[in-house]
Amino acid sequence: MERIGAAVIGAGVIGLACARELARRGIETLILERNESFGRETSSRNSEVIHAGLYYPSGSLKATLCVAGRRRLHDFCRSHAVAHRRCGKLIVATSSADEGRLAALQEQGEANGVDDLRWLSAAEARVIEPELACTAALLSPSTGIIDSHALMLALLGDAERAGAVLACRSPLRGGVIEAGAIVLECGGNDTLRLRCPLVINAAGLWAADVASSLVGFPPAALPAMHYAKGNYCALTGRAPFSRLVYPLPETGGLGIHLTLDLAGQARFGPDVEWLPDPPPGGGLGAFDYSVSRERADAFEKEVRRYWPGLPAGSLQPAYSGVRPKLAGRAAPAADFLIQGPTQHGIPGLVNLFGIESPGLTACLAIAEHVVGELQCW
Repeated sequence: MERIGAAVIGAGVIGLACARELARRGIETLILERNESFGRETSSRNSEVIHAGLYYPSGSLKATLCVAGRRRLHDFCRSHAVAHRRCGKLIVATSSADEGRLAALQEQGEANGVDDLRWLSAAEARVIEPELACTAALLSPSTGIIDSHALMLALLGDAERAGAVLACRSPLRGGVIEAGAIVLECGGNDTLRLRCPLVINAAGLWAADVASSLVGFPPAALPAMHYAKGNYCALTGRAPFSRLVYPLPETGGLGIHLTLDLAGQARFGPDVEWLPDPPPGGGLGAFDYSVSRERADAFEKEVRRYWPGLPAGSLQPAYSGVRPKLAGRAAPAADFLIQGPTQHGIPGLVNLFGIESPGLTACLAIAEHVVGELQCW
């Protein structure tokens, strides 16, 4: 049996940030990843947006970690030469009936510490984005975009320089909670047994499966998980926008919004496609990430609410991602669940459940919070 100071399960953006935080504190850290490389699931299937922190209830983990994480992330990108741009975004009301919701969103953002929001009339919004249709808009200058792959490379580079090791093709087979440590069984054809006093479960979509595979973990501490697929479509040609454009939020998501990549190419999405409970295949299976042509056709109607000049037939199916959710389709959005020893009673273990948006923005703040939960320095 091998001994290691800490194991991080999952090499998405959150797992890499946590491993970096541990390793920089001098803790021998191994990152276990079931795929052939890092960031193959939720971390590479999103909008690549650096969120300001508008949408979340004040005092929630999503609000506090997003605002703190966004500031840290901008600093990290500058110091590590990670491509990003603070392009700003407009959240739009497309009817006067929606303006009350937009005003409430401004109040929520300001309560969360987002101090640069600006209300725009329809005419003011069209001055900066002439193709935009709205009755009012909320400008968020601190919203940005990022190269998520470059971010993960930089996080991994920091972690490895501090001594962390990434083990790909190393799925977790299970584990046993013992006094003072957790014994993990992992690996592909050859099983490796690891004795770890510290374990961070950052397995994303599969975090609940990982926790339930640990013998001795209390079943009552396992949350019910739900999954929502988000489909994206790409625009053929260039969009006449320099900022991101978001409608008002909808149940389960932020609406079909226009985002830009760092090359200026526009994409739209995600929508919210609730998957069955449990998802097809169950357990550590695979999701269907294909995007149908019908999705692109449906997107056109939604996008024309704020961009009536969208050329017909110019949206093409692009890619999709799946969000791990702690609330189902009829329930209000749930907060992150960062479940440490005070919640489940097991020293040295932190589970990260329901880490969806704004997880990428908050990754550095989440990592600091998680290591604080472990009280391991």
